[in-house]
Amino acid sequence: MIRFEQVTKRYPDGTTAVDDLSLEVDEGELVTLVGPSGCGKTTTMMMVNRLIEPTAGRIFLGGKDIATVDPVRLRRRIGYVIQQVGLFPHRTVLDNTATVPYLIGWKKTRARARAAELLDLVGLDPTTYGPRYPDQLSGGQRQRVGVARALAADPPVLLMDEPFGAVDPVVREQLQDEFLRMQEAVRKTVLLVTHDIEEAVRLGDRIAVYGQGRIEQFDTPGAVLGTPATPYVAEFVGADRGLKRLSVTEIQPSDLEQPPTARLDEPAGRAAARLHREGARWAVVLDAEGSLHGWVGADALGAGGVVRDHAHRMNSWVPVGAPLKQAFGVMLQHDAGWVAVLDGARFLGVLTPAKLHEALRRSVDADARGISRGQVSFDSVADA
Repeated sequence: MIRFEQVTKRYPDGTTAVDDLSLEVDEGELVTLVGPSGCGKTTTMMMVNRLIEPTAGRIFLGGKDIATVDPVRLRRRIGYVIQQVGLFPHRTVLDNTATVPYLIGWKKTRARARAAELLDLVGLDPTTYGPRYPDQLSGGQRQRVGVARALAADPPVLLMDEPFGAVDPVVREQLQDEFLRMQEAVRKTVLLVTHDIEEAVRLGDRIAVYGQGRIEQFDTPGAVLGTPATPYVAEFVGADRGLKRLSVTEIQPSDLEQPPTARLDEPAGRAAARLHREGARWAVVLDAEGSLHGWVGADALGAGGVVRDHAHRMNSWVPVGAPLKQAFGVMLQHDAGWVAVLDGARFLGVLTPAKLHEALRRSVDADARGISRGQVSFDSVADA
């Protein structure tokens, strides 16, 4: 969808902002450009909509050289979101959102209907927020309107320059979640500029790590964190890159242990005898369909009745496919030695700290060797 071929931007004073850049972004891919201030990432993005013209090289959008396209027409086909949003203060939220459809000649009713649809998509009720003006919104709400406006004419490409940088950390995380949810629905080709490696890792399908005018590494978040290509990248992502990698490593069924289980309506004495034979002090309690109900201690089962009478609620659980970071957070929150992993309501197994560590090691090794996690073999900490 977007292709840079040996693109350079050199200013009259001799400063080279971008140096011989070749980069390709696939259709529907979200690529984050990350690096320190002045490294060339924003210049790269602004060359796509010709707000900055390259000194050398060519840029293609959908297979067409953008140098052959009228800049105004080009920009109306590209969504653009900036940190300070840039809403028109004298226009309502609905009319702000409909700006580009108005410019390209849509009828007012159609443009407003599209604007209302997009406000709803970004989590703003158009009936409530549409008639308001920008100064009646919070910073996070204005950012949402900015994203909706950029999508209004259904552009194939979305350029985002520090889009969530002007809000507090809590709102920023909420906006990131909302944007990822929205991207799942619309699947735009996105270039997103940030200086925050954690944001780059969280949002990007791939990350371009910039040095001075050049890309030092262009790869998946897991590969950038697990196998930095250069000492510069290793230093930029930080010594805690292993912890950051927890957020991009998903829980897989092969990561799980299978603890003893007991059924809700099973006689307590029979369950206690079985746990005693297995040397287990507790069991996960499941219903007849294999859905998680809770847990029970082996000692409690000696009081008779059925397992249901002695079961405790299970608060420490996560869905399969969730990041390891989420599981680790649940462990800490509930002071738990393990978390249950579910597929919907169905119980799959438990993730322990040892298995979490093993999953992280497998993920790093798999990326380094270009194989799947299931093909990685080493002595497990859990088996030691």
